Amino acid sequence: MRSDLAAALRRFKPEKRTAQLKPRPAENLLDWTGLEGRAPLALLLDTTVYIHRAAGRLPAALQTLIDGALLFHSPVALAELATGVANADPARPEWTALRDHYAALFTAVPVSRVMSVEAQTWIDAGVIAGTLGRAQGYQPHQRKECLNDALIYLTAAKAGVPVLTANRDDFDFIQQIASAGVFIHYTI
Repeated sequence: MRSDLAAALRRFKPEKRTAQLKPRPAENLLDWTGLEGRAPLALLLDTTVYIHRAAGRLPAALQTLIDGALLFHSPVALAELATGVANADPARPEWTALRDHYAALFTAVPVSRVMSVEAQTWIDAGVIAGTLGRAQGYQPHQRKECLNDALIYLTAAKAGVPVLTANRDDFDFIQQIASAGVFIHYTI
């Protein structure tokens, strides 16, 4: 498959994004509570979900919703988790439990449920991250985080699956540029 920067630039029109984007009101976004009792539900999990789930910080009803959903996984989110595990201090007493938890989680993820990221998706995500980086005045580390979020969002959008995330504002900004995807937010 060929990567087409010109097509991405035409599609997302970064030259028209000169003003800083504002977060939309929460009531205008899809909140997970509107999904309770709906099944079956397919979701792609953002990195925040894995972290909050491991920490036991998800609301019980949201945990139940996730447990009943058909879950998909992003290699980008899995890489972010792997980075976090490897970056954690192995001298801390909780490191072994952290390592073992995520190692078991990765083992339990079916290969058929990991969504691949195509070359054009990388290009599209780069255009979105660059546009937001400039318009929002992001620092270099924020642009990299935005690139990861855009990769997750666009991969899910291409598959027609919503992203579940606690990262409402960042996914809102991405969706304001790439409206084809859906994300569902939650707060803890």
